[in-house]
Amino acid sequence: MLSNHLQNGIESDNLIWSRVPESDDPSTDGVTLLNSRRDADGGVNSLDYEVIENYAYREEQAHRGKLYVGYYVAVKWFFSLLIGIGTGLAAVFINLSVENFAGWKFALTFAIIQKSYFAGFIVYLLINLVLVFSSAYIITQFAPAAAGSGIPEIKGYLNGIDIPGTLLFRTLIGKIFGSIGSVGGGLALGKEGPLVHTGACIASLLGQGGSTKYHFNSRWPQLFKSDRDRRDLVTCGCAAGVAAAFRAPVGGVLFALEEVTSWWRSQLMWRVFFTSAIVAVVVRTAMGWCKSGICGHFGGGGFIIWDVSDGQDDYYFKELLPMAVIGVIGGLLGALFNQLTLYMTSWRRNSLHKKGNRVKIIEACIISCITSAISFGLPLLRKCSPCPESVPDSGIECPRPPGMYGNYVNFYCKTDNEYNDLATIFFNTQDDAIRNLFSAKTMREFSAQSLLTFLAMFYTLAVVTFGTAVPAGQFVPGIMIGSTYGRLVGMFVVRFYKKLNIEEGTYALLGAASFLGGSMRMTVSLCVIMVEITNNLKLLPLIMLVLLISKAVGDVFNEGLYEVQARLKGIPLLESRPKYHMRQMIAKEACQSQKVISLPRVIRVADVASILGSNKHNGFPVIDHTRSGETLVIGLVLRSHLLVLLQSKVDFQHSPLPCDPSARHIRHSFSEFAKPVSSKGLCIEDIHLTSDDLEMYIDLAPFLNPSPYVVPEDMSLTKVYNLFRQLGLRHLFVVPRPSRVIGLITRKDLLIEENGESSAVELQQSTSRSVQ
Repeated sequence: MLSNHLQNGIESDNLIWSRVPESDDPSTDGVTLLNSRRDADGGVNSLDYEVIENYAYREEQAHRGKLYVGYYVAVKWFFSLLIGIGTGLAAVFINLSVENFAGWKFALTFAIIQKSYFAGFIVYLLINLVLVFSSAYIITQFAPAAAGSGIPEIKGYLNGIDIPGTLLFRTLIGKIFGSIGSVGGGLALGKEGPLVHTGACIASLLGQGGSTKYHFNSRWPQLFKSDRDRRDLVTCGCAAGVAAAFRAPVGGVLFALEEVTSWWRSQLMWRVFFTSAIVAVVVRTAMGWCKSGICGHFGGGGFIIWDVSDGQDDYYFKELLPMAVIGVIGGLLGALFNQLTLYMTSWRRNSLHKKGNRVKIIEACIISCITSAISFGLPLLRKCSPCPESVPDSGIECPRPPGMYGNYVNFYCKTDNEYNDLATIFFNTQDDAIRNLFSAKTMREFSAQSLLTFLAMFYTLAVVTFGTAVPAGQFVPGIMIGSTYGRLVGMFVVRFYKKLNIEEGTYALLGAASFLGGSMRMTVSLCVIMVEITNNLKLLPLIMLVLLISKAVGDVFNEGLYEVQARLKGIPLLESRPKYHMRQMIAKEACQSQKVISLPRVIRVADVASILGSNKHNGFPVIDHTRSGETLVIGLVLRSHLLVLLQSKVDFQHSPLPCDPSARHIRHSFSEFAKPVSSKGLCIEDIHLTSDDLEMYIDLAPFLNPSPYVVPEDMSLTKVYNLFRQLGLRHLFVVPRPSRVIGLITRKDLLIEENGESSAVELQQSTSRSVQ
């Protein structure tokens, strides 16, 4: 039955392709192959998100009953559960390590500066230097792909680009321990971006059963062999990473939908939502377990990272103007940040980092020393201020030692009743500094001079640090920068309007949202994340306002941060909408520079080896000839499938004639053609063929895709772009206009019940006509 189905499919394709007129170029046989631009040069390959409906696939589908389908769906949900648990535990481990390293560092430094500030500075610098050195050493020597945030690479993977090394086991280990060293070492970066990459690595490793290189694998989980299934798992991992980083499960789902994925469906959304919920449960359980103090400094801050629910209750209409100004400032500073980091990263890649790994480590250590000197030294130059009168039931104590939760840090002050406002945000962990900037009922805690100094220095450090050979996220530094100028604007608003219920912390929150919107160009997901991490739903309209303004202003100057970094790294992303000039182009113009290499249905093994060795194409049209000599295109065969056939040798035949599919037994399962995500797959140099093998033949009909996607040569490139991106294609045939039509498919033709009969839903009008 299956062989008859295959034969009927080939005959149907022959009927369609037989009426396709031949091109002027005889080498193309009337077909041009539109594929990923970098596929042909061997730099970055595309992923096969399209289902290859060859004979092996159809044979497997025919043997799978409803029980297997139910098992397959249940395993997907079980893997979503495992991804949530694994990402949650990884986030707990990273947060526990970072907060304890930072807590011990500040506690030891504060104990030493009671006797000598110089000795305290040396200890503070050395601790940071050791942590940053360990991070840079891990990245350069063990896991180079773990450098940076990893979000551009994951976005490229979900866009259909195969980037080597992105989802390896050593990348996961390097990301976890590298983040602990870089963030714990006090650099101007965060751990939120790396946590997204960490969740994606965990999802990919679970899907492929572990790592074969490190002998940490199992065959049972290896159910998801195709790139399509792995894409769904990695999407769950990305959402889990954001949910774990910000303890914002809904924000994680929206981040995956808005920022990283190029293809979405409702079934995937349910699993992503379930994964994010599991992460929230794991993190909250761990924090509840750690509240007794057994985890050191971790778990004491509560599930809401920066709770501002006790802040400003309402806002006035006249406040909308300064809030809009915050949005404009965020768009300008965000666009400037993207451009400066582009210049710095480009200079590093083209000159500095080409000098070797030792230079990368030295650079990270130098930046660590500069950051330590600035964060410790600048507060020493700032004169302390007297503590304000304590407000009853405010929970705010003045002063507090550095590195401890709370405002009004006592640092290099002559009396115990004074505090250093610059040390409150500089000589502190980033989470505590943001908490201080967001805090309510702390009017006039910071001076304008201190905020301007911190803004200039931290902005510069964030630009210089981003792009070093350590895991680096930009969420938390962006919140630090935005909350600083937001609080500064809030100070002027308070003085100008002289209203008692206006909180400077509210403007700090809006400033943080505006800078992230101006730099990363996210709107919906970022809005929900900001509400979830601050526990203040009243500010939702204001956050929406500043995000829309900052994104609009930033879009005038350049692209978002992740798009800029992806382009710099050579990741050919297909954005959500095509370029404007594509409207004046057609499909034939886009592929004129390509030369398509077609294969006959029955081909000599020597010819296959020669073709695979002489070019880097990943897809080949397969042609056949009728008895009258007319050329027919019967499908598409992938390079990876040809390599599997050459390596196995079980399908070699002595006869140059095509075999009857009804009498042929397929010796391959569909999973054998899948490339492991943690390896480069087969290459022609790895295959040994004897002289006898080279003289044999292969019939490609059972292994090709008999129904590839096809577009006419005069279709607008805009429509081709949308089709290619939305379907997640790797190859797309461009053909001349066919001479006949055998039918039209309408909505009514697709409303078919499981028994094959038409659905009871009838449309009032049907345009389905059979063409005679």
